[in-house]
Amino acid sequence: MGVTSDYDITGIDLSDDSYTVEQSLIRNKYKAMDAAGNVVLRGKQKMLKMKEEFPFVDANDNEVFQVKAGGIIDVAGNYVLTDSKTGEDIVILDNDYSIFQDTWKIRDASTEAKIAEINSQGALVTIARNVVPFGGWIPHKYEIADQDGNHVGNIDGQFSLKDRYEITIDDASTVPKEPIIAAAMVIDAIQGN
Repeated sequence: MGVTSDYDITGIDLSDDSYTVEQSLIRNKYKAMDAAGNVVLRGKQKMLKMKEEFPFVDANDNEVFQVKAGGIIDVAGNYVLTDSKTGEDIVILDNDYSIFQDTWKIRDASTEAKIAEINSQGALVTIARNVVPFGGWIPHKYEIADQDGNHVGNIDGQFSLKDRYEITIDDASTVPKEPIIAAAMVIDAIQGN
């Protein structure tokens, strides 16, 4: 069994190499579209919860997985991605928050081994986004790397009224796509990007 099939989530198939994630204008509600523009995944932050919680549904509104924070008001912490059909924890999205660089590690839920890492590109942009008034309007860029630090893809923010990200996977042979797409949505919601 290959690395990516170990992290498959029941009910969704993310076989494209590029996706667009778009936030709703009103709240932390997101949709992911494949290269043809078809909605393949939707997620939203549940409101008024002590712990951050994000249920994700497929194009037919069937819940496929959820992401929950490990603690209360957990800006720098971990978030567990759980398969809704099997109840099995798949991966952990672990945030190492810094004013200089945003780093998210994707780890195996059982062994805690690192599978991938998502790093913001450009310390000046990250600082500006965190401290300058209206800095959150500056589009951000992240690089996706495998467990050894090799380039796998990018998450590129687009300047628009709604937060919009282009996710490109150049080599998904060792990195599961579901957590990458979920992470793009969770990063935006948690860090107010």
